[in-house]
Amino acid sequence: QVQLVESGGGLVQAGGSLRLSCAASGRTFSSYHMGWFRQAPGKEREFVAVVSRSGGSTYYPDSVKGRFTISRDNAESTVYLQMNSLKPEDTAVYYCAAAPHFTPLLSGYNLWGQGTQVTVSS
Repeated sequence: QVQLVESGGGLVQAGGSLRLSCAASGRTFSSYHMGWFRQAPGKEREFVAVVSRSGGSTYYPDSVKGRFTISRDNAESTVYLQMNSLKPEDTAVYYCAAAPHFTPLLSGYNLWGQGTQVTVSS
């Protein structure tokens, strides 16, 4: 079983950058596709990015494409989310998650971290 712990959230001005990290415990990290989701107050949790087991494939929704980059280091059992050109609408709690299949669907993820708050001020 993999346990996930996010870090790197904080307060940043619009146009700024943050890098989130998600450290995984357990020896099966490389067997999972890894995703990032976010949830703003009063809204549903939404997909942000996914990276394949090897790191060779990624997928983003249009809302973050070109601004966010997901990557992973299997030797360090860590997945990252580099967020550039941040906007106030990116404010949310960000969660990393693990899935057996490469998917943007929330229902496809069966392991979740506790989340880290990202706040973008205007």
